[in-house]
Amino acid sequence: MVPDEWIEHRRPGDRELLGWVRPEVDQFVAVDRLGRDLTGPVDWLAAEEALDGRGIAWLSGLWQLTHDGKVLRVRVIDVRPDAVVVATDDHGSIDVPSTRHTLPFPAPAELRPFEGDPFLLAGPLD
Repeated sequence: MVPDEWIEHRRPGDRELLGWVRPEVDQFVAVDRLGRDLTGPVDWLAAEEALDGRGIAWLSGLWQLTHDGKVLRVRVIDVRPDAVVVATDDHGSIDVPSTRHTLPFPAPAELRPFEGDPFLLAGPLD
């Protein structure tokens, strides 16, 4: 769950949630949509700028999830205040089964940006 002291930061215009600003002593930390620190302690404006600069498009990329000793190629399909939901990557096909994994929020370290070749359909991560 998102702690009460975290302050939402929304994109101007459409008001899409970009993350939060977390008070830290007399400074602030930008926290991304996965609940991970984006910055160290900075001033308020720097925290907002970091969140605005990151946006949310980065969530749509490929990710990898280490699960049961395997590294799975996944995509983030939902981020909620209580969970992050990922699904195995179906390579854009409508007839390939995918498996969903519901992770806690903040997202665990086992979920990280994809490190393989995104153009290979099979490889060391499959």
